Amino acid sequence: MDSSFLLTTLAAAIGLLTVLRKLRFHQEDNREKDPSSSSSLSPSTVHLPSSSHIWTHDVFPSFRGEDVRRDFFSHIQREFERKGITPFIDNEIKRGESIGPELIRAIRGSKIAIILLSRNYASSKWCLDELVEIMKCREEFGQTVMAIFHKVDPSDVKKLTGDFGKFFKKTCAGKTKDCIERWRQALAKVATIAGYHSSNWDNEADMIKKIATDTSNMLNNFTPSNDFDGLVGMGAHWENLKSILCLGSDEVRMIGIWGPPGIGKTTIARVAFNQLSNSFQLSVFMDDLKANSSRLCSDDYSVKLQLQQQFMSQITDHKDMVVSHFGVVSNRLRDKKVLVVLDGVNRSVQLDAMAKETWWFGPGSRIIITTQDQKLFRAHGINHIYEVNLPTNDEALQIFCTYCFGQKFPKYGFEELAREVTSLSGELPLGLRVMGSYLRGMSKEDWTNSLPRLRDSLDTDIQSILKFSYDALDDEDKDLFLHIACFFSSEQIHKIEEHLAKRFLYVRQRLKVLAEKSLISIDSGRIRMHSLLEKLGREIVCKQSIHEPGQRQFLYDKRDIFEVLTGGATGSKSVIGIKFEYYRIREEIDISEKAFEGMSNLQFLKVCGFTDALQITGGLNYLSHKLRLLEWRHFPMTCLPCTVNLEFLVELVMPYSKLEKLWEGCKPLRCLKWMDLGYSVNLKELPDLSTATNLEKLYLYDCSSLVKLPSMSGNSLEKLNIGGCSSLVEFPSFIGNAVNLQELDLSSFPNLLELPSYVGNATNLEYLDLRNCLNMVELPLSLGNLKKLKRLRLKGCSKLEVLPTNINLEYLNELDIAGCSSLDLGDFSTIGNLRELNISSLPQLLEVPSFIGNATNLENLVLSSCSKLVELPLFIGNLQKLRWLRLEGCIRLEVLPTNINLESLLELNLSDCSTNLEKLNLRGTAIEQVPPSIRSWPHLKELHMSYFENLKEFPHALERITSLSLTDTEIQEVPPLVKQISRLNRFFLSGCRKLVTLPPISESTHSIYANDCDSLEILECSFSDQIRRLNFANCFKLNQEARDLIIQSNSTSAVLPGGQVPEYFTHRATGGGPLTIKLNQNPLPESMTFKACILLLNKGDHEACSKEKSRGVDVVNNNIIFGLYPALAEHLYTFRINLEVTSRKLLFEFKLMSDDDDWKIGECGIVQQ
Repeated sequence: MDSSFLLTTLAAAIGLLTVLRKLRFHQEDNREKDPSSSSSLSPSTVHLPSSSHIWTHDVFPSFRGEDVRRDFFSHIQREFERKGITPFIDNEIKRGESIGPELIRAIRGSKIAIILLSRNYASSKWCLDELVEIMKCREEFGQTVMAIFHKVDPSDVKKLTGDFGKFFKKTCAGKTKDCIERWRQALAKVATIAGYHSSNWDNEADMIKKIATDTSNMLNNFTPSNDFDGLVGMGAHWENLKSILCLGSDEVRMIGIWGPPGIGKTTIARVAFNQLSNSFQLSVFMDDLKANSSRLCSDDYSVKLQLQQQFMSQITDHKDMVVSHFGVVSNRLRDKKVLVVLDGVNRSVQLDAMAKETWWFGPGSRIIITTQDQKLFRAHGINHIYEVNLPTNDEALQIFCTYCFGQKFPKYGFEELAREVTSLSGELPLGLRVMGSYLRGMSKEDWTNSLPRLRDSLDTDIQSILKFSYDALDDEDKDLFLHIACFFSSEQIHKIEEHLAKRFLYVRQRLKVLAEKSLISIDSGRIRMHSLLEKLGREIVCKQSIHEPGQRQFLYDKRDIFEVLTGGATGSKSVIGIKFEYYRIREEIDISEKAFEGMSNLQFLKVCGFTDALQITGGLNYLSHKLRLLEWRHFPMTCLPCTVNLEFLVELVMPYSKLEKLWEGCKPLRCLKWMDLGYSVNLKELPDLSTATNLEKLYLYDCSSLVKLPSMSGNSLEKLNIGGCSSLVEFPSFIGNAVNLQELDLSSFPNLLELPSYVGNATNLEYLDLRNCLNMVELPLSLGNLKKLKRLRLKGCSKLEVLPTNINLEYLNELDIAGCSSLDLGDFSTIGNLRELNISSLPQLLEVPSFIGNATNLENLVLSSCSKLVELPLFIGNLQKLRWLRLEGCIRLEVLPTNINLESLLELNLSDCSTNLEKLNLRGTAIEQVPPSIRSWPHLKELHMSYFENLKEFPHALERITSLSLTDTEIQEVPPLVKQISRLNRFFLSGCRKLVTLPPISESTHSIYANDCDSLEILECSFSDQIRRLNFANCFKLNQEARDLIIQSNSTSAVLPGGQVPEYFTHRATGGGPLTIKLNQNPLPESMTFKACILLLNKGDHEACSKEKSRGVDVVNNNIIFGLYPALAEHLYTFRINLEVTSRKLLFEFKLMSDDDDWKIGECGIVQQ
């Protein structure tokens, strides 16, 4: 074959086959999206409109004037005015037989349409025509629609009954059938929107405020067309990234953003997150991952769990999420469409913990990862990568000018100077920002004087550019910059102020100077410094004494610190800070007795690691008396030497230490504010803390050997944690003086029989944790004094019988009484502000307490492991703000309410009852019949019944189901009703190990996942032309007829066990080919379709291959990538290839994409289709 034809074929294949993304067997491509889903929008859904759409109004209201204009709607208008919301007002429009073009433009130009349905709404043809147009806009471009049911029942609107129906019939008189049908359909659709029902509100003013607030929040989250105005080049970045995101596809896709430090990866990811987050069920932006990476060990199980716990806490907005195993992410998120951004990833363990597999997440999910290390993408199998390039010359100039002049072009007279500085800055966005901030406000003469030094010192190296701005700082600001770069980056501002109060005047003002010059940023009360700027600061410190690290201001390099602490080098009075992070050090290090002898000015000492690698045989007798911060995790000594002077100490942090006591005697501690000795299980006593009059936080959690607490004033104490101090024999009396106490943790305190009454003196207390105080019988009446108490945790207090009658339940936001098996749940009626309630593990609970119906602000309700609970009451439907409802372990639960309208519900572990949800999850329950209420769920498309062993009757009303999961069930046969599910697209049977036969299924089914069905032998079904995915991996008992059926199907891709390529493939070869096909047709067709078959074998150790199979294998033919996932030995993989034909010879050759030592292609085959 000549080379020109090969090139032509290759180009044609690339153009025609959009298979450059991987064909993952466990993913769905963009054609698998249910076309009916486009109209399934909830009122809280904000879709991304075209950037070219012109919005003229915030809100278009549709209402019947005679019903609501003078009162209800006028009050809404007034509330809108207060919140700066601009509604369309139609006072000047003349009303005729139909709505005119002006009104249609107004509807289409409004971001949100509010339909105010009242008794007489359907009496107006005008209103009904408006409604039809609004619902059309909702379907065409995702206009957000809110429904208000004002003194009218939604069921009357949907069924056209009652007075509403009577008026509708009158309006229909004399109208065409088409017109009436359009009105009917529009009313039926709006009736299913979970809106605002006036019957649910006692106070109309509160309802109006809620509507206005929700509208304002939607508009705040709405994607504006000018979102990129202040970000040069971001529009182009966003358009390029969108093409890689492939937002129209239901596949789960991981996307990498790659580029050098300072180029704008985080900014691009943040813009993408802001643009997209409202179109996903859950979303999270995990930032600052790189800053914490030094603490990670790739083989450390607990660290991965901690990362996963942080991830789950943030994505679910559940701050106390507990993750006990690695399956939590997939269990919780695999049926949810999520947007995840992992920013600054620099180690594989971060991806392994938070986004190891695409199947962890639901269809349509997008996971965006930013890194400067492209190897991470390759190792993780991420092939959709957006490389961020340097801006063009013009864009670089605009970035510089934005920070220098506050506009995107130079001021008059500065044109040439600005271009020269832009060129000298190397066009890296971070450098342009720093230089622009430095030159901002300077005169032309100042610029001219600065340029020679800039020209001489710069060779477009970014470190030199950043140092130029550093050199322009005054000495005090330079010193503060170095403190942050070497020690305090990512620290809280208030702590930095305390630690540096003796060294700098006006710390906060100086921080502001650094922020104005773009050398730091302030985020959520913390100081952030870019990694390049940190590197610059550390290099400056290193140059203070290149060969003698003990002569520098800060020590941060492990090798230098090792040399100084072990006696290889001598520290001096120049050293004021040591930051030693030894997370990956395995060998034992013995610190020299005189390691700190010369460091008389040492103020900040931070030693962090996971192990006990550091040993101190000679003591710490020479520790500086000027110390302000002493943080030493896993401290190896049993006691600090009595010679240690801590007069200026502000913060003492020694968790996981081997301390038995801190020191002997009483020391002056007037500066001490924060003390953390948590998890020091050998600590028996604390010294006299009476001089620590400014102590604000005392953290002693799980100091299980601690017998008593010392005397102290407690006046300044804000947080006290003595949870898990199981040996404490008496309650600390100083709490009676702790008038500023805000948080008190007494959990797992077995010796606590009753809470002393003087706890009531802590009138500022907001959080009280008494979990697992197993012997506590009662709480004092003085708790009634705690008017600010927001969170009360009593979980596991099994002997507690009653709560004080005067306790202020109405102020609580969180109440945890799980496992309080003796507690009287009688009068809890005043819990209207409660947001979280845990009443799990109450085996005596026969029914859900009625007081829960009053908790109308409840967002999280946990009823897990209530083993005698039989049914959920109807009043659960009152909890309109409920987002999480947990019922796992309720083994006798048999009845769900027939009509639950939980419009805010995100997750229901038993089943999804919200009328806006699309999935019903019924795993692991005792329910024998799926409730009839699913008939009223118009958006239900996916039914999951995994591990569902008690099902006696198959669900009815499944005409809308498009995805059915029976995975890991004990079923021996598939219910025949499955064939009657007319819209079924995806059918999951994975792990049904007793299933022998697969019966006929719906003609609409395009994907079948039956992998790991050990007993499956017979396929009675036939596959329609719609079939795309067939996964029969590990189904080794399939008979020959079943294997032939799979091989000869019209599927896009398939996998099944097999030892050789079947004869069905007319062209076969060993290995990956090549295979040549000669075409005899006259004339040649423009394109042809072929089916390929690959036999995958392992060539190394079988056990090693098994361990690595989760990563998959990529096969390439003519530069087209086919992902075989998971990689399975002795399995056949088939996939479809479409080619544009330009010659009579076609060449096929299959290769592994990378040099893989474990896998090889055993055989290959091709057949024309």
